[in-house]
Amino acid sequence: MADEQLKSLSRNKIAMLIDGDNAQAGLLPQMLVEAGRHGQVTVRRIYGDWTTNSMNSWKETLNFHAFQPIQQFRYTIGKNATDSAMIIDAMDILHSNVVDGFCLVSSDSDYTRLATRIRETGIFVMGIGEKKTPKAFVNACDVFVYTENLVTEKKAIQAQQKKVQSTKTGKKKDEREDSDPMPILTQAFEMAVGQDGWAPLAGMGNALYQLDPGFDPRTYGHKQLSKMIINLKEKFEMRTQNLDGTSILYVKMKE
Repeated sequence: MADEQLKSLSRNKIAMLIDGDNAQAGLLPQMLVEAGRHGQVTVRRIYGDWTTNSMNSWKETLNFHAFQPIQQFRYTIGKNATDSAMIIDAMDILHSNVVDGFCLVSSDSDYTRLATRIRETGIFVMGIGEKKTPKAFVNACDVFVYTENLVTEKKAIQAQQKKVQSTKTGKKKDEREDSDPMPILTQAFEMAVGQDGWAPLAGMGNALYQLDPGFDPRTYGHKQLSKMIINLKEKFEMRTQNLDGTSILYVKMKE
């Protein structure tokens, strides 16, 4: 049991493939968090016809989160060539053995067979899409997350951030955001937390660097992440668990 818990701290590699025609750019941070619960998102690609105005909403956020845009022209009106490009890439990635799982972001039933094919190889596959997503696609995945739930979660986080920022005066907006580590710490905790409500500190650290490779506790005046969490005792509580002579730190967010 101890070995399994220690092993769970290691991160599986996930390929996140997004159908830009059937997904919401504003939810990309939340979608990354959902995929990050199951591993480290190493392959990040968004598919679509980037010559069209409908893809403009993706441009800023995909650069910020280091996603690679894949161009796919619409050769015929009414036909979605994005599906074919994404499916071909997914199969190439699958057979290259560079990932341990997939996250397919779309509400399109055309990806049902792809999800089924990935599962047949014993590889984990999750989907993210709207509640209108056909049940066949939903059931073809090991895990499926509805974007309507992510919208609700996003609004709750924004309300919390607004409340925190309203208590800070005399600083510019960017300075307030830079001095408040709670938004990224909250996201990292949600990525690493287990069913018991506790997240291993090591897992939370991995999630932080996945969300922001430039994250550094020293930016907030702390040499280590553990000291940073301890200093935020009004937000987090910590405990130590001894597994075969190894002490593992766990973190829990307070209500």
